[in-house]
Amino acid sequence: MKHTKEYVAVFAVGAALYSLIEILWRGHTHWTMAAAGGVCLLLVHRCNERHADLGLLSRCSLSSFYITGVEFAAGWLLNVRLHMMIWDYSGKYLNVMGQICPEYWAYWYLLSIPALMLSTVILAIRKAKGGEVDF
Repeated sequence: MKHTKEYVAVFAVGAALYSLIEILWRGHTHWTMAAAGGVCLLLVHRCNERHADLGLLSRCSLSSFYITGVEFAAGWLLNVRLHMMIWDYSGKYLNVMGQICPEYWAYWYLLSIPALMLSTVILAIRKAKGGEVDF
C-alpha cells in the first residue's frame, strides 16, 4: 500500500492527540478513544488528500461528518452493544441514541481546522520529498 508509513504515523498522532484532548476536556479517557482518534485523523487526512480542490470550510464539514460517523459506530459498538458506557449524550439536544449530537458535530468541525492544517503540512512534505514522507 502506498504511503503506509505516513498513514500509520498519522493514525498514531491522532490517537495520541485525541487522548490528550479528551483528558483536558473531560479529565479522563478510555483506550478505545485513542483508536477512534487515530481513525478520525486518518480519515481527515485522506479527506484532505482527496478533496484538496475544496475550500477549507467544505473540508471541515466533510471531516466532521466522517468523525461523527466514527463516533456513532464506536458508540453503537462500545456503549450500546457492549454496555461500556464510555460516553452518553442522551441529555444533549437532537442526540441519536445518546451517541452523537449536533453540539459535538460542531466541536469536530472546529477541531478539523487544526487537523486539516497538520494534514496539509504532511502532504506538502510528501510532495517536496517526491512522493514519500519518511517518519
